[in-house]
Amino acid sequence: MVFRSPVVFKAYEGKPLVATILTQGAMNVFEDFRYTDQLEDRDAAALIFNARVGDRKLDGLDLLRFDGDGKVRELSVMVRPMSGLNALAEAMGREFERLGITPPGV
Repeated sequence: MVFRSPVVFKAYEGKPLVATILTQGAMNVFEDFRYTDQLEDRDAAALIFNARVGDRKLDGLDLLRFDGDGKVRELSVMVRPMSGLNALAEAMGREFERLGITPPGV
């Protein structure tokens, strides 16, 4: 499993690490998270979302790519606007510090 963050250049790899980032990091940072749209192909899906990080509203896209067994092999997240991305980066940085996770390439 590979996770491509909107904040760092290199990807996070490995199912246990990605699960920790998503369930113990991102879930503590996003508020009012809601998927609004879903687009699917046989090998990929795009999930559009709205959320808030502190006082910043943001829009995002989760791009999922599937392996031959239909399991997620890659997740890429994109976020806008820049003010929302900056708020997300700061909040996730605090969560990573709390969880003892070092971003790749640091």
